[in-house]
Amino acid sequence: MPKYLIQATYTAEGTKGLLKEGASGRRAAVEQVVSGLGGTVEAMYFAFGEHDFVCIIDFPDPVSMAAVSLTVKASGALHTQATPLLTLEEIDEAARRQVAFRAPGK
Repeated sequence: MPKYLIQATYTAEGTKGLLKEGASGRRAAVEQVVSGLGGTVEAMYFAFGEHDFVCIIDFPDPVSMAAVSLTVKASGALHTQATPLLTLEEIDEAARRQVAFRAPGK
């Protein structure tokens, strides 16, 4: 299953909701959304700094990830960034593939 790193930052409205329902309430909401599309939450951590929380999730396909991303962003409660994650084996496979490429000016 494709794996994604999600980094999120709450808006003022989203932070008020977090304060009201707590971190465990948000974890339950994330797990419900992800599992509803056939995915799983591998890890979820709250942080401080540029991002308020990060999580690693698995989805059956990229369309499921896109559907969640669009819905969450439309809520206005947080800003998110989803980064596809690749295994070591996938990078090894990519490194073995021949790619015809000419650099600019060469």
